[in-house]
Amino acid sequence: PDVDKGSEKPSEADMDKFIESQRKTYIRRDNAGVVAKIDEKKWNTPAPRGAITSWLRSHFGTARELDDEDFASVIPRLREKLITKNVAVEVADDVCKSVEKTMSSTKLGTFDSLQGAVEKSMIEALRRILRPKREINILREVAASKAKNRPYSIVLCGVNGVGKSTSLAKLTYWLQQSNYSVLIAAGDTFRGGAVEQLEVHGRCLNTPVFQMGYAVDPSAVAKGAIAQATKTNADVVIIDTAGRMQDHESRMRALAKLIHDNQPGLVLFVGEAIVGNNGIDQLRKFNQCLHDFTPMNCPTRGIDGLILTKFDTIDDKVGAAVSMVYELGQPIVFVGVGQTYQDLKVIEEDVVVSALMA
Repeated sequence: PDVDKGSEKPSEADMDKFIESQRKTYIRRDNAGVVAKIDEKKWNTPAPRGAITSWLRSHFGTARELDDEDFASVIPRLREKLITKNVAVEVADDVCKSVEKTMSSTKLGTFDSLQGAVEKSMIEALRRILRPKREINILREVAASKAKNRPYSIVLCGVNGVGKSTSLAKLTYWLQQSNYSVLIAAGDTFRGGAVEQLEVHGRCLNTPVFQMGYAVDPSAVAKGAIAQATKTNADVVIIDTAGRMQDHESRMRALAKLIHDNQPGLVLFVGEAIVGNNGIDQLRKFNQCLHDFTPMNCPTRGIDGLILTKFDTIDDKVGAAVSMVYELGQPIVFVGVGQTYQDLKVIEEDVVVSALMA
């Protein structure tokens, strides 16, 4: 049935059939028909590979003695190679400066000695970039909030069409797997069909959806959802928001207001892993707008972490993950690796580094 806003409401029987078909799409089962759990740290397929080490070997060739020309050529070519892997220009420059500094104090020798120095320097630079300013442990924070008899709230934000709703559903499924109850808040009161889309996910997940319809203040929706969760003893409220471009001032102000008024435990930016420098610009401006549009004389609040979608489609272009952490200084909390609710992974520092280097 058509679940878009403005369509004729389907019968309950038709809706049940539709929900059952959606469950088959979103919930993966094994060959025995048992619902698969999320194993967020296990990768069923190899993580994407950037093959920088192999490129270094092919660049220098055999174990001959190196000369000044080798040193002069490797940095710009390494920079170019990083950029082709979706590493943002400023991040590639940062990594190359670290490598150049190492090389400047390295005696001329064979390829093997230089390769080791360059590779070690790159790994150190990438780890430094990926090391977050804060650790995000959602389960620990939910437990702490539950101990105080109040729901833990999470806001998801980002531009249009990056997979916020699906990410919200995956996060809900992951929390349910840890025996936490979730209330979904339909805070996208702008896009037609957004509320109905969340209600479909809610029914697939057997999770309530709090909604106030369209053309209402999203901050009021978030506030109402948190109040409802408090009343019903729900453990977590996940608040969806309208997709918006970072230069749309009125909608950015509405998002900043929602965050300021409701003080969520976590604000996550949902972005695509396949984007290049444009995605970095989106993230930078999004975060800056949240700070700029905070009401006067109030503490500012920005983005706390990242969810990267479509991570299974990027092949060897793993650099966007590095670039976004570099820009924000906050961690990647999850990556999406498919369309089912179980396709959610934690991507740790060494996973990204090895994926780019191996």
